[in-house]
Amino acid sequence: MLFLIKGIEDYMLPCLNKKFFGFECMGCGLQRSIVLILKGEFVAAFFMYPAVYTLIALFGFIAINTFKGFKNGTKIITILAILNVITIIVSYLIKLYFK
Repeated sequence: MLFLIKGIEDYMLPCLNKKFFGFECMGCGLQRSIVLILKGEFVAAFFMYPAVYTLIALFGFIAINTFKGFKNGTKIITILAILNVITIIVSYLIKLYFK
C-alpha cells in the first residue's frame, strides 16, 4: 500500500491559480494533505491544510446520513459546512498574512 502512496504524488493536479496568477487558492494543499494522512503523518497534514479533518467529517457524515437518515441530519450537515467554510477562509487568510 505504501508503494502506491509514493507514486501518487506524481499524479497530483497543479494549482492553476498559483500557476497563472502567482498566489495560492483556498484549496492549495488539500491533495498533499490527503497524501500525508494516507502516509500516517496526521500533524503534518493538519499544518498543510487545516480544514482537511473537518472536510473528512463533513463528507463522512453526508455518506452515513445518506444510508442511515438521521433525524437532524440536515442541521448537522449545515453546521459542519459552515464550520468548513470558516476554517478554510481563516486558514487562507493566515497563510496569506504570514507568507
